[in-house]
Amino acid sequence: MLKQILSKLPRKSPKSDSLDSAGSDSGSNTPNLGNGFQCTIGGSSLTSKLNVVKRVSSAVFPSSIAAGAEAVEPHLSFKEVSNPQKHNLFISKLNLCCEFIDSSDPVKQDLKRETLIELVDFVSSGSAKFSEPAISALCKMCAMNLFRVFPPKYRSNFTGGETDDEEPLFDPAWSHLQIVYDLLVRFISYSSLDIKVAKKHVDHSFIVKLLDLFDSEDPRERDCLKTILHRIYGKFMVHRPFIRKAVSNIIYRFVFETERHNGISELLEIFGSVISGFALPLKEEHKIFLWRALIPLHKPKSVGIYHQQLTYCVVQFIDKDPKLASTVIKGLLKYWPVTNSQKELMFLSELEEVLEMTSMDEFQKVMVPLFRRIRCCLNSSHYQVAERAHLLWNNEHILNLIAHNRQVILPLVFPAIARNTQNHWNQAVLNLTLNVKKMFSDMDEELVLACQCKLEEEDIRSSAAAEKRRLTWERLETAAGVQPVACNFLAPIKPATCPVVC
Repeated sequence: MLKQILSKLPRKSPKSDSLDSAGSDSGSNTPNLGNGFQCTIGGSSLTSKLNVVKRVSSAVFPSSIAAGAEAVEPHLSFKEVSNPQKHNLFISKLNLCCEFIDSSDPVKQDLKRETLIELVDFVSSGSAKFSEPAISALCKMCAMNLFRVFPPKYRSNFTGGETDDEEPLFDPAWSHLQIVYDLLVRFISYSSLDIKVAKKHVDHSFIVKLLDLFDSEDPRERDCLKTILHRIYGKFMVHRPFIRKAVSNIIYRFVFETERHNGISELLEIFGSVISGFALPLKEEHKIFLWRALIPLHKPKSVGIYHQQLTYCVVQFIDKDPKLASTVIKGLLKYWPVTNSQKELMFLSELEEVLEMTSMDEFQKVMVPLFRRIRCCLNSSHYQVAERAHLLWNNEHILNLIAHNRQVILPLVFPAIARNTQNHWNQAVLNLTLNVKKMFSDMDEELVLACQCKLEEEDIRSSAAAEKRRLTWERLETAAGVQPVACNFLAPIKPATCPVVC
């Protein structure tokens, strides 16, 4: 009975005893089979050649980004690794491109450029998976390569950016920057991008630094930024109010402080499409943007650089809410140029576009101050300004507005018309003036005759007043000539003697 019980007990294997004892005696010289590909011999770790996945330095590939996954050697090609490892290789290459390469090392620069091109091709193929570690690595890489402080501007103080006489300055590092921008555009436009995850990294700080780059001298960079910001605005709806506020602050600083910025036209071009997408009725915030940002943009001397985009934005606002037309016209009159003829031509062109969209009620609110200003333009000695002002009558909608309010408008502009017919030096302006006068005669000949009579009476009164002033000055001169010259001088005052002897 006892033997049967003992036979059922497990017996200790002599082989395992020898292995256990050997393991305790040999220390690190015995193979460790617990880690399928690694063995420890003499305290050194060897990696199997069958596995292409390698551990890389934590200084280049932080564990926080790898999120516990093995980082892949970044110099490998995407074709050399299996599909499950491509995501890790993507992150590894992004982190490699975060390293700053000095221009004195062309070999490393070429290697970095090739890596960036490889990343762009990988994203373009649609194989990329933008997990949170990948988004974080890409945003970090873009920040390290794109966000920078521009050198001081040495251009004329009278320009707020590039003018027709100045050639644009091109960034010597554009061949490198272009690839980074291309990668960022493809990332923002990626169809399967998780916006909830991406907005944690494409945050307010990222957007502000992106907006700062609009001051770049290189027009190619500003064009890329325009595309990126437009797509961020369209895709990240949560950031839309912040983007509008940030752009408003850039405009405020440009208008009221520096009058120097290279990217105003690009920012306005973006907002042209943004304004067209505003829901109706317009929010008060959007109207404030028109009053405080867009209308004051007519003030700077460099308005010619961005005037086309500015006009489009203003017209889009009026298209959304026609009641804003009178507000816009008042703003134009407030900032109307007096001595800058080229700027005055731009204002007249914008005014015509605004008046085309102006209703009768809104027109009547501003027609008196408006045509006082147009009267000055009709009499301008600069023939282009005078011509442009006369051409307003060729617009059918504006002519209809004038015809319905001719009782108020004709008395305001008729003196300018009459003065032009008498003594304007330019024959083209004279012909246009006669044409406008004929239009008014066809509208209401009696009113034209009444204005003519009133103007003649005013001329007679002004001539009488001028003659009266002349006679008054003659009497004053005669009276001043009769008085002796000596009476006009005071007796000299003797200086007081100083009692103190020096």
